[in-house]
Amino acid sequence: MSTTLDIHDIRAAASRLQGQVINTPCLPSRTLSAIAGCEVFLKFENHQFTASFKERGALNKMAQLTATERAQGVLAVSAGNHAQGVAYHAQRLGIAATIVMPRFAPAVKVERTRGFGASVVLEGDTFDDARAHGLTLARERGLTVVHPYDDLAVAAGQGTIALEMLSAQPQIDTLVVAIGGGGLISGVATAALALKPGLQVIGVQTERFPAVWNAAHGEQRECAQATIADGIAVKAPGALTLPLIRERVADVLLVGEDDIEQAILMLLEIEKTVVEGAGAVGLAALLKHRERFAGRKVGLILCGGNIEPLVLAEIIERGMVKSGRLARLRLDVRDVPGALADVATLLGKLGANIDEVQHQRAFSSLSVERAQIEVVVQTRGVAHIEQILLAMRARGYRAERVG
Repeated sequence: MSTTLDIHDIRAAASRLQGQVINTPCLPSRTLSAIAGCEVFLKFENHQFTASFKERGALNKMAQLTATERAQGVLAVSAGNHAQGVAYHAQRLGIAATIVMPRFAPAVKVERTRGFGASVVLEGDTFDDARAHGLTLARERGLTVVHPYDDLAVAAGQGTIALEMLSAQPQIDTLVVAIGGGGLISGVATAALALKPGLQVIGVQTERFPAVWNAAHGEQRECAQATIADGIAVKAPGALTLPLIRERVADVLLVGEDDIEQAILMLLEIEKTVVEGAGAVGLAALLKHRERFAGRKVGLILCGGNIEPLVLAEIIERGMVKSGRLARLRLDVRDVPGALADVATLLGKLGANIDEVQHQRAFSSLSVERAQIEVVVQTRGVAHIEQILLAMRARGYRAERVG
């Protein structure tokens, strides 16, 4: 088996994928460009049918199977986007697919994968347990393993993204790419540098899973238990992909959880597009490391859009708090009839919309003739909150922001 990857492999993959996956839009963002201080171009891979780029590599791998391998079937170990990409295209190609997931896999992802006709096996309390079981199962049943990243056919399929980006926006001189196991960035870097040798490819990992960053910088930071960017929560890069990353990727940057949350919210508000954590790390890197990209023409891959609705709702709410559009205020008032109504009326006149009210008597250190009111209000931002507090104090209320 070949241990290298070149532009011919990726062009061949593009030929196999033509008409089978979506050539997703690659569009400039004026607003994000102004915010980031560089020209920003977005590749909307969250528009694929399964909402992830993973379809490309999975299909390229399965399209090259022999008739015997197709007849025997394929197996993948994944709790997320790779599972759905393999299941969907295996169903289209008439190949039986077995997907092994750990028992903790979200029910919605299990059912979605089954919906594509795959046989889902839940095994093990950890992903490593599921992987070990999957490899054993593949050997016993003679199934071809479709690896999520450590396979050059998979990496070649992912590299077709770069062909499309540089065809649509040839002025791009920098690509910022999420790194988990390394399949995406290996393929993208190979294609991009062959087409435009002076182009820079920059990788991004989370501070909680810095395996490739460690390899690039000679560090030994430990991995954490979880990250909002679960799609790139990989503790060790691929044996085939790491040498390609060392050779073809200019640098690897880290971003934190807050950076990723901010990027998810900005893409939702500005671009009206939903991305998962891994899909937002490129923008997070632009915002955190502005000086690194100043004046450059940067392509970002929004590599996936599969985020749990409740997680997205929490990110939105937390973002509103950080920006001051949602605030908790504490007021000390006289405990007399009509006091709460007066507070509500004044807040309304000041342009604050009340979300939640808590009226405390017993659970307060105030004297018996006074009460404490906590209100969560929607505002126009931090400056508006200060205006509200000043106006409340001018009316004789002891008022402070507590959240």
